[in-house]
Amino acid sequence: MRPAIMARLTHGETLALVSDAGTPLISDPGYKLVRQAIASGIHVSALPGPSAALMALTLSGLPSDRFLYAGFLPPKSGARRKALGELAAIDATLIFFESPRRLAATLADMADILGRRDIAVAREMTKLHEEFVRGDLTSLAAHYAGISAPKGEIVVIVGPPLAPRAAVSDETIDARLAELLKSASVRDAASQLAAETGLARRDLYARALRLAGETA
Repeated sequence: MRPAIMARLTHGETLALVSDAGTPLISDPGYKLVRQAIASGIHVSALPGPSAALMALTLSGLPSDRFLYAGFLPPKSGARRKALGELAAIDATLIFFESPRRLAATLADMADILGRRDIAVAREMTKLHEEFVRGDLTSLAAHYAGISAPKGEIVVIVGPPLAPRAAVSDETIDARLAELLKSASVRDAASQLAAETGLARRDLYARALRLAGETA
């Protein structure tokens, strides 16, 4: 459509791009039209609409002095984890859009890659069933892994890295894992200890697997 629209603009017509899904051009290929219009010397202006990213940030309770809008992460876990690895060092609040059916898998990858952080999951903002779920990344990953996929539009707000907790010795980690494994699965034990210590869940999962194998 872009060539046809540009032809009309260059002949002096005035056109409006209107969206019923929030602010146009955010996570939207329409930015290419704006870029081409600017390059052609055509005046471009805007009347901002509602912004899901900024509304979620405002109501998350997380730091808003520095933030990065990261859009949608890749749908496949390998590419998603790589993208998260590239974002992990950014000392700012991160804003993502996500599909409800991928939310649990995305939060699990975030818990593994991003470490100890606060998070808010916003759903159906400005609508009848608006919902904010707030907590730490590990506990919310476990929460959404244990329920059916939510319905509606999702925005995930991930706070900047939290200060590391006091160092825990390997012996203390193994003792706590052994205690948790008496009543929990390997995955649940690793998730619980990750929440307690802020250590990476994937590392604790590997330790828990080893301990479970030794006691089997």
